[in-house]
Amino acid sequence: MSNFAILKNERNSAGKAARSTFGAEYLGPAEVTAVRPQELDLLLPSGSRVTALMALGYRYEASVEDVVLVIGNPSGHYVIGVLHGTGKTVFAAPGDVEVRAVDGVLRLTGDRGVELDGPDVSVRAGKLRMLADVVSQTFTSLRQHVRELLSVRAGTTHKVVEGAVYSQAKSATLLTEGKVAINGKEIHLG
Repeated sequence: MSNFAILKNERNSAGKAARSTFGAEYLGPAEVTAVRPQELDLLLPSGSRVTALMALGYRYEASVEDVVLVIGNPSGHYVIGVLHGTGKTVFAAPGDVEVRAVDGVLRLTGDRGVELDGPDVSVRAGKLRMLADVVSQTFTSLRQHVRELLSVRAGTTHKVVEGAVYSQAKSATLLTEGKVAINGKEIHLG
């Protein structure tokens, strides 16, 4: 017996889908009613319930009420696309993976955010621009090496250090338009 399916959407004069001599072939949407590893229980628009194997070129973790594209015949049904999904899509490959935009710009966009996660993350660039309304950083240790100029322009600066502060320079200048206050139990100059 052949698994070849004739997938014409022929309709008879009553508007119902015609059946071929091979049985009931189907290509169209289906609603996910239950999720199991590698297969889904589906509800077809006709009211029929079928079980389909996932046959996507990537891993998709379907959710109940997703709408998928299914192809099938009496020998079996297969999910070949996602029409409306709320589950997670996973692109996984063994070994190194490279994504490149040749003569173009690579953009990664997430409507609710973009996350990078790895034991070691490196960013190399000729120029690095960051624009954000709010930046929050938490480090166990932070070391910065700037060869030429480190310039900070801020509306207000507030710094709280729980331990000691040590600053060393060949020369230093503190210039204010208003008063300067130094408050400590002991102040040593020179």
